[in-house]
Amino acid sequence: MASRIRVEIKSRNDFWRNAVMVEWDYQFPQRALAAEADGVYLIEENWLEDLQRVAAQCFSQVLLAPSDPGRRQLFRRLLARDE
Repeated sequence: MASRIRVEIKSRNDFWRNAVMVEWDYQFPQRALAAEADGVYLIEENWLEDLQRVAAQCFSQVLLAPSDPGRRQLFRRLLARDE
């Protein structure tokens, strides 16, 4: 069984994030992304390059997500900018 990793899809907006998902489903219908949270997915590790290529076609990028999402949320709260 292939190793699974958590990734985050960063897009300009919801339209482009949805475009990534539509294009992924079109190019790789046999590879379902497992949604974990808003913009975070579990994928097979060997899919990463393909997903990054598809995302780039849709003005988006795929980043490795932290294994502990609570930590990222804590840092976002601690380092939040006043707007």
